[in-house]
Amino acid sequence: MKTLTVRLPDSLVLEIERESQSRRVSKSDVVRERLHQPQRAAAAGGSMSDLIGHILEESWKAKVPARPPRFPSPHKRRLAEILRAKHLHR
Repeated sequence: MKTLTVRLPDSLVLEIERESQSRRVSKSDVVRERLHQPQRAAAAGGSMSDLIGHILEESWKAKVPARPPRFPSPHKRRLAEILRAKHLHR
């Protein structure tokens, strides 16, 4: 089995965790079951976008904090660019 990393909104993570604890199954099992459910419902006539629309809307609304700059000093940033350019030309 392969591993896939996905970033989810906090509200959806809490919902999955609660279901996992109440059913006493792993969070991975809950996610796998939810991923398989739309396929069955889509066969019954619903579109995939209707079935996972609320998940997509929540993730689009989620605020992702900006990462701090890797090299805050302009001098270090310039050195990193020079080193990166030298490695790319090999």
